[in-house]
Amino acid sequence: MKRPFNNPPATSSSPVYYQQEEEMHELQRGSDELLSQTGAVSNGSVMSPAPNHADNNNDAKKVKLDTKNPGAPSRVIHIRNIPNEVTEAEIVHLGIPFGKVTNVLVLKGKNQAFLEMSDEVCATTMVNYFTNCTAQLRGRAVYVQFSNHKELKTDQTHSNAQNPSAQAALQAAQALVNQTDTQGGPNTVLRVIVEHMIYPVTLDVLYQIFSRVGKVLKIVTFTKNNTFQALIQYPDVVTAQAAKMTLDGQNIYNACCTLRIEYSKLSNLNVKYNNDKSRDYTNPNLPTGDPALDSALAIGGPPGVLASPFAAMHGLSSPLTAAYGASPAGVSSLSAPNLNLPNRTGENATPTGMPFTGMPLAGVTPTAAALGAAGIRLPGQPSPNCVLLVSNLNEEMVTPDALFTLFGVYGDVQRVKILFNKKDNALVQMSEPHQTQLAISHLDKMKTWGKQIRVTLSKHQTVQLPKEGQPDAGLTKDYSNSPLHRFKKPGSKNYQNIYPPSATLHLSNIPPTVDEEQIKDAFTQAGAIVKAFKFFPKDRKMALIQLGSVEEAIAALIKMHNFQLSDSSHLRVSFSKSTI
Repeated sequence: MKRPFNNPPATSSSPVYYQQEEEMHELQRGSDELLSQTGAVSNGSVMSPAPNHADNNNDAKKVKLDTKNPGAPSRVIHIRNIPNEVTEAEIVHLGIPFGKVTNVLVLKGKNQAFLEMSDEVCATTMVNYFTNCTAQLRGRAVYVQFSNHKELKTDQTHSNAQNPSAQAALQAAQALVNQTDTQGGPNTVLRVIVEHMIYPVTLDVLYQIFSRVGKVLKIVTFTKNNTFQALIQYPDVVTAQAAKMTLDGQNIYNACCTLRIEYSKLSNLNVKYNNDKSRDYTNPNLPTGDPALDSALAIGGPPGVLASPFAAMHGLSSPLTAAYGASPAGVSSLSAPNLNLPNRTGENATPTGMPFTGMPLAGVTPTAAALGAAGIRLPGQPSPNCVLLVSNLNEEMVTPDALFTLFGVYGDVQRVKILFNKKDNALVQMSEPHQTQLAISHLDKMKTWGKQIRVTLSKHQTVQLPKEGQPDAGLTKDYSNSPLHRFKKPGSKNYQNIYPPSATLHLSNIPPTVDEEQIKDAFTQAGAIVKAFKFFPKDRKMALIQLGSVEEAIAALIKMHNFQLSDSSHLRVSFSKSTI
């Protein structure tokens, strides 16, 4: 028989903690012993434990209408319809953008959770936000409303002190909030810096990553202080804050391409062109900035597969999208991308892994594209294109050895062919596909020997060596066995020191018998103007040399890399991110 509603309220030692929320959603009263400061109250009535399953269902039916009313504001938030396998970290993540999270409780097997915020203002902001924007966890829509309880208290059974995962989630959340407090105020525009960029990171890769948190409006990419950076605009502050807290410090790929995120001083991005450097996703009709391409698009012609080379570019395949497409749960440790992002972009978005962890999920098969980005090939997998077409070269200066040295900064060059009938064009074959992308991102449109060279993917799969007896005039060379390859050792540290061309060069392998003046004289004789020079204080085998311009530094690197300084020492030269 059902107990009357005029029973005394449940006390803080009662086993009916949050009984109302459980009964409201037609869940059986399990063995969870929960404590609360107040009883479970609905519209002034007190709910007590039902003596049997049938009575429990009747109580659920009586209060079912109350689920439409989120109740009075409270700093405790009730989250319903969560997947069974959801962790405390994922629940905490939902609340992070709105303020400090002080406690969390996940009811295993009941598809419910409770989140305690630091104050009612934070909780109200969260509930209001998810009233207009459906929250998702692992691809399932979850429902966010106020709890009838004003404080989340747990007994020893449910204490977070006894729950390492909950404790870790709360500590991680607190660390993120503290980090935010030391930087500028929240804004809709984020400034993103990519550190240790071993693999190329493009505008489209950033779009794939940041759009998993929310709708991205605009992106502008640029290089500053020899570091790839971007400005990314969201429609509201809450989404931008969620992206910052979720992604700051994450690696795009394993152990490299680290995202450093802060709020920009800009409140809006003015994008003039839709191309590989900038994109306004709210205005796909912007020009590309390339007069030839814009005029061709304006004139029109036979319809193509894509209406515009940029309108759908963010939908094209990339290592990240390929990896995420492999499984709704996450990506394998083999698949290069290392971001485990929460899904909050809509019901059609692909679910992803868990926040606050870099642990790959077991049982996921990596895709060929993701493996290719990591330089791993599956048996029978067609080899991606590793051949670059380099055009607008200075015919009087270019040689196969010069291109081998320059492009060798970004990968191991296998073969070089300067075209016999068009000597301002050359084919450069790299050893791995990601090395071609590195070369394109760093050398395309770079002024070299007085001309702005263009670097693109070639239609050729390999560079053919001339047949025996065929005239070639030394325009084709094979470097597959060269001892000067920088990346032939797996996991080479050289991958961590890849930077765009800069006026400052990093020198290494300097013998102790060679002093500053000898090195400066050697660079001067190579045609460079030396502005500054500095040995590394702790290691005189290395130094920095600053030249007059980036173009000078490129020419000097080509001439001085492998320059013989002594009988047994050859100079190693690369671009540096530092200045003197």
